[in-house]
Amino acid sequence: MGLISFILKGALVFPNLEVAMHEKKDKILVVDDEAQIRKMLNIFLTAADFIVEESESGKQAVRMSASVKPDLVLLDLGLPDMDGKEVIAAIREWSQIPIVVLSVRAVDEEIVAALDVGADDYVIKPFNAGVLLARIKANLRKAIVRESGEPELVNGAVRMDLIRHEVFLKGDKIDLTPKEYELLRYFMTNRGCMLTHKQILNEIWGPAHGENTQYLRVYVGLVREKLETDPANPQMIITQPGVGYRMEILPSEASEAA
Repeated sequence: MGLISFILKGALVFPNLEVAMHEKKDKILVVDDEAQIRKMLNIFLTAADFIVEESESGKQAVRMSASVKPDLVLLDLGLPDMDGKEVIAAIREWSQIPIVVLSVRAVDEEIVAALDVGADDYVIKPFNAGVLLARIKANLRKAIVRESGEPELVNGAVRMDLIRHEVFLKGDKIDLTPKEYELLRYFMTNRGCMLTHKQILNEIWGPAHGENTQYLRVYVGLVREKLETDPANPQMIITQPGVGYRMEILPSEASEAA
């Protein structure tokens, strides 16, 4: 499909994009074999404050879904090496990451087949930019609630707003880098559980960093500096020597006041 025919019904007009005022940006993997389409989507999504990764084939998309850990996959079905529905099935073997199909195939049978195999949504080319952005945001919100069971996580005086990617300590906003945010979110989601070094490293940095415990130690220290009253004597994120870390389940501020 040529670029001009791809651009909406006439000209692609970007909506008034509201740039989020937080450090952590959602990452989208764009899978399309046409370089011009990938370039356009990259420009559009970057303007909407997303981080964009690109893939031009199905097998590469499956590998990148594991290695770069995108928050959402935007997937064309007409790929050179395998059908997009096969990509969806392959990813669904191990992940529930949101997958939004963006395809020229408009027949009901194709739409139903993609949804049945595990796609979360289906947008037909040519697309409306505002509609696509709304679908992406809706599926990201749904994934957050599906993962955590709620749009925010609370443990003692720490509160994470998973929609806005904001963290508060005793009501005050705390600035975290994207990796610090992801690390804290993993601890908060698994509070009360002992997590091994390898579990944490695989989840946050990927399998290539599975043995880099020193790297993890540095980041845990950075998070403690921002959250703990006495980082040298942590009460929130506890070290289990030789094993890993555990975030304690802390009493609510209301309970402490009582």
